[in-house]
Amino acid sequence: MKLVTAIIKPFKLDDVREALSEISIQGMTVSEVKGFGRQKGHTELYRGAEYVVDFLPKIKIEVAISDESLSAVIEAISNSANTGKVGDGKIFVSPLEDVIRIRTGEQGSEAI
Repeated sequence: MKLVTAIIKPFKLDDVREALSEISIQGMTVSEVKGFGRQKGHTELYRGAEYVVDFLPKIKIEVAISDESLSAVIEAISNSANTGKVGDGKIFVSPLEDVIRIRTGEQGSEAI
């Protein structure tokens, strides 16, 4: 089992969700986060004053999947979140030791 974590631009969330549902990925966790990578923030103008925005709004998606689904999930996320511009985001893949469904007590792949 794997935990796929993707950091994407906020306006791409619906595209990513649709792409994942098309390949039968049913559950995900979504968080609003702030951060920066190579783009290192930007300056904005507010009421005539210029200020620096160091941390940009992003969306963090977490999906627990079976090992067999990994390449399809990575392809779906990267294709649907891509704008071709700096700041499109990153995908992280981590091993997932165990999953337990609280309601039924199911463990492992059955709990996903």
